[in-house]
Amino acid sequence: MSASESLRHETDQRGTWDDVRDLPPSAKLVAKVLEYNETMTQQQIADETLLPSRTVRYALNRLDEEHVIDSRFSFSDARKRLYSLDIEA
Repeated sequence: MSASESLRHETDQRGTWDDVRDLPPSAKLVAKVLEYNETMTQQQIADETLLPSRTVRYALNRLDEEHVIDSRFSFSDARKRLYSLDIEA
């Protein structure tokens, strides 16, 4: 677990859609795609959004900074991470 993940679990922060509002368009698109799909890998997000992998990675990092996504390792392939939206309703 990284330092940011441990800090997040200690403070139990969850982002809101207001936190997403000021992010770049790519991050907003990724958030919307994750809203409609429960969990996705980075490659699945790139395929769905037609964004380059590097842009998806940047968008996921920005969303993580705002605490609006949750990521965990995939049980089927530990090299991949699964991302899901973690926004307060």
